[in-house]
Amino acid sequence: MPATAALQKIFAANRADGRISFEVSARGGVTRRLRVAEDGPLRVRCPASDGDSLEAMIVNTAGGIAGGDRHELNITAGPETRLVVTTAAAEKVYRSLGPDSEIGVRLTGAAGSRLVWLPQETILFDRARLSRRIDVDLADSASLLMAEAMVFGRSAMGEAVEEGYLCDRWRLSRGGKLVFAENFQLDGPVSRRLAEPAVANGGLAIATVLATPADEAMLERVRSQAFSGEVGISAWNGLAVARLCAKDGAALRGDLTAVLTALGGALPRLWIN
Repeated sequence: MPATAALQKIFAANRADGRISFEVSARGGVTRRLRVAEDGPLRVRCPASDGDSLEAMIVNTAGGIAGGDRHELNITAGPETRLVVTTAAAEKVYRSLGPDSEIGVRLTGAAGSRLVWLPQETILFDRARLSRRIDVDLADSASLLMAEAMVFGRSAMGEAVEEGYLCDRWRLSRGGKLVFAENFQLDGPVSRRLAEPAVANGGLAIATVLATPADEAMLERVRSQAFSGEVGISAWNGLAVARLCAKDGAALRGDLTAVLTALGGALPRLWIN
């Protein structure tokens, strides 16, 4: 076997392939685990809850994601359930030698369910390559609050993302009809692109919040807040989308917490402890 092919085989054999399939159901008005399947470095843990809702925490025992790693997460909130999902820590996406890191998230909300998807920040290192897709399927009477935050380098440690690749694809369907779709991509000179006024104006941390159903009162509550960075929110057809941009991850976390609280979100305990 040629040396290059042998190295590629060794590289492929050492990639992390993590999968989670997690479903909850309502029993006597209380949300509880129904089915959990775990594979690779991914785990789901549910701290003790004294309320009707359930909080689930996703753990990546590998400590981060490297080029060529693949994660698949399938989360289902059954009828009339109340589920909050977060992560144990910020997810780190490390430098790649070529292959993309791949993350696939599928969220399903059955009739009458309330699904809150609030993972902690994703931190991209210099020359990281991340391809992520998020697919959400809601019943007509289901509700959703979700947020995804991205931090480009750990500025407190003097890190910068000079080069890299990010492709983020979101799709939301309600009652079987596509109601929201967007693609976001950065490729090549990431820091130079982020410095452009029409992109992030020098900000190193961004986030998107999506809420449905939504109304004008929710928008007014968000707009009445004071933020350290830039925050904008709009709504149409019962769907609200907020965009956030801040100078660093700490500033973004503060602004994101204010937005989620204004939208009526139940923040995970890890966010406030």
